[in-house]
Amino acid sequence: MKNYLLFSLIAFLVISCQNSPTNYDVVILNGRVMDPETNFDAVRNVGIVGDKIVTITEAAIKGKETIDATGHVITAGFIDTQNHGHGLKWNAKIGLRDGVTTPLDLEAGNLNVAQFYEERTNNWPVNYGAAVSHEAIRMKVLDKMKMDAPVDASHLLKVYRGASYDENGVPDWAETRSTLAQINEIMAIADEEFRQGALTAGSTMGYMAKGASTLEVFNYQKVAANYGRASSFHVRLLGNNSPPYEGNLGSFEQLVNGMALDAPVLFSHNAYQGWWEVEEHAQLFRKQGKNVWSEYYPYICGSSTIGSEFLTPEGIKLIGSDYSHMQDPRTGEAYTEATYKAQVAKDPGYTIILCFPVKEEWLKLFLEVPHMTVAGDAMPGTDINGEWLKWEDGYDKYVGHPRTAGSHAKTFRLARENKVPLMQTISQNSYWAALHLGDAGLGSMKVRGRMQEGMIADITILNPKTITDNATYVLGENGRPSTGIPYVLVSGVVMVDNSKVVEGKNPGKPIRYPIEEKGRWLPLERTSYLENLLAPDIPEDLHDHGVE
Repeated sequence: MKNYLLFSLIAFLVISCQNSPTNYDVVILNGRVMDPETNFDAVRNVGIVGDKIVTITEAAIKGKETIDATGHVITAGFIDTQNHGHGLKWNAKIGLRDGVTTPLDLEAGNLNVAQFYEERTNNWPVNYGAAVSHEAIRMKVLDKMKMDAPVDASHLLKVYRGASYDENGVPDWAETRSTLAQINEIMAIADEEFRQGALTAGSTMGYMAKGASTLEVFNYQKVAANYGRASSFHVRLLGNNSPPYEGNLGSFEQLVNGMALDAPVLFSHNAYQGWWEVEEHAQLFRKQGKNVWSEYYPYICGSSTIGSEFLTPEGIKLIGSDYSHMQDPRTGEAYTEATYKAQVAKDPGYTIILCFPVKEEWLKLFLEVPHMTVAGDAMPGTDINGEWLKWEDGYDKYVGHPRTAGSHAKTFRLARENKVPLMQTISQNSYWAALHLGDAGLGSMKVRGRMQEGMIADITILNPKTITDNATYVLGENGRPSTGIPYVLVSGVVMVDNSKVVEGKNPGKPIRYPIEEKGRWLPLERTSYLENLLAPDIPEDLHDHGVE
């Protein structure tokens, strides 16, 4: 009996201690807590212990660290699924000022993902994750490029795209069709990346429209589907607006493959001609229980490397633009066809900005589309000499597209100006990305993107009346940080404190599927690939026809 009473007393003390108003590591007081999943919207106090939100309450609470959020919104940290600088710490820093706690690059992707994760363990200021890079794998297989270290978009853009011309004057990754043996090699590499926990099958298909056959693309999506994972494509023909090359055909290629494979589909920046058709298809498939969603970023101008196939004199007409809308971010000068050709000859990997005036009206519509998420398409942080920026470098040193610094804050500003409900904008910046990735079986996303008790304390605190973007296309202003986001927490650690990024802390956690013991890809063979499609009485010597 004495032992029972003693045990009961100890249990009571433990529970009392856990519920004590002074037992929190961080408390956020008097803020408007907003959670899209539950539609919760009320002024509350938030208590955090370790990396978790443990209480959202009207009661008075105290903690070791206190944030007064009076007049501010407290919501889940922003999740950016297309950040091409996600492997650079400077990009993490500028992203934090824009409210981003989880930058990923699910479009261009990564190669050697196991090493990517290992390098960032306990050494990264924000959450980190890696998708598979279709582009990098094709470079490795077709251009015979050595890629033993981790590769992400910063390497693809700065090094490999330009170097892919070196071997034979042709960027084979973009223009050369794979043989069946090469398809198997590509899929085997992708399968190993998925075995190591990679997030999605990322692909810059718009840059390899001539090279990647439909057979290759279908099987690339199949490799991901074997693990229940999404494809996340910059689709073939993106931006083309004239039959028979309409960009929607590329979207429908990805969509049909995904639905046939019963696999999730993410459309990377579905913000070009015909986007409304793609969104209608996505909505209809979601009504059938399918996991389909899309991205946009809130600018009328895009950014790419100048040697891209769709920027040729023929290609730029198909996407409804011309060289007068192409700009050099280092000088601010517009291109002509002659200066374009000269720059391509000098450096096909050179970054440019290209504008689409028609998007001005579309932006207002993007703000209201359900399950269309904000993904900034941020470019790797480089200076005027093309060198990667370091953590300690100033924001004014960045040269490139302002979307790198301001995409998320800009959506809030535009939503405010166009009277779009705040909950909708929060959903676009955090919840819907977490929802769809979580529905694809990614456990770390089931506990993010939501402002609820028990969730990971990735939190962005913003002033809905003043949050705004400040970056512009003017040199020296490309990287001006957003304002109106005074506090950001990553895993319960304050990383933006009174609008200043905190130095020396690395609370970022891996966003990753579990590592598996064995891969799942079975190599294609001409006969075995077709035998289940053909009637059994077809002569054996015809079974290998049609597959090259």
